[in-house]
Amino acid sequence: MPRPKQEEDLRLLTKVSKLYYEENLTQDEIMERLQLSRSKVSRLLQRARERGIVKITVVSPPGLFPDLEAELENRYHLSEAIVVEARDPQSQSLLSRELGIAAANYLLRTLQDNDVIGISWGTTLSYMVAALQPRPTPGAHVVQIIGGLGPPESEVHATDLCRRLAQLLQCRLTLLPAPGIVDHVEVKEAILSDSHVRHAFNLFSQINVAYVGIGAPTPDSVIMRDGSILSWDMLDDLLKKGAVGDIALRFFDAWGQAIISEVDQRVIGITLEQLRQIKRVVGVAGGPQKIDVIRGALRGRLINVLITDHITASQLVR
Repeated sequence: MPRPKQEEDLRLLTKVSKLYYEENLTQDEIMERLQLSRSKVSRLLQRARERGIVKITVVSPPGLFPDLEAELENRYHLSEAIVVEARDPQSQSLLSRELGIAAANYLLRTLQDNDVIGISWGTTLSYMVAALQPRPTPGAHVVQIIGGLGPPESEVHATDLCRRLAQLLQCRLTLLPAPGIVDHVEVKEAILSDSHVRHAFNLFSQINVAYVGIGAPTPDSVIMRDGSILSWDMLDDLLKKGAVGDIALRFFDAWGQAIISEVDQRVIGITLEQLRQIKRVVGVAGGPQKIDVIRGALRGRLINVLITDHITASQLVR
């Protein structure tokens, strides 16, 4: 008595699945062995997965967080999230170094010959540049998107970061020859009249990828360390207006909206609205003090790629 068709279908589904997944035969080999067409083999394998005969499980190695990355991407509509393990959550310096290494790997993986790369400033981006391996990309172009902040000899200084990056990529470089913040709006207007400064500003619209740090306005942050960037009165005024953080010294609130302040009027660099026009903005930040700041940047669509640590990522998806 012939077997029922359903039983025969299940037998064939199971046989093809075992040959392909357990015996590692190719679809062409299965085709020859069972006298099936290649399209039939392909359809059978697809049906086996749909019916639960084949169940594929991806086991993540320790230190990798694909589920967290996917949840961040879905919740905040990110192009990509990269989550690294925070091996010592109490050490912001070590965490910044680990995030910098991850950012360097991302930059090298995604680098295109015609990229116009905007760079802000900060400790984590300095670690990113330090971790980069030389990759000659003569068609690329590095652009400084905020004037110099802090001591010019500092490795976190925007000018130094851009120079080092351009040397590693052996590509074109446009610096922004101006301080990042000045004392008076009149001084800013005079600086903006300089042809070299105007040239850098005109390139902002051509940037297709930007790498930015995300700062938290805390007493121990890099913008407050020596008082040369912001005073305590300025910081207090920004906090009263609802500032939770900044990108390139452009402060924003918990929803990623720009804080209009006297400080903002004296900054020489890219604006948050200009940042939103860039196709790919990579935010590199992590640590307990950065959770609300990163969340604000994500809500305001100021970044669309996030590189952070697994503890911060877990808080962001709660």
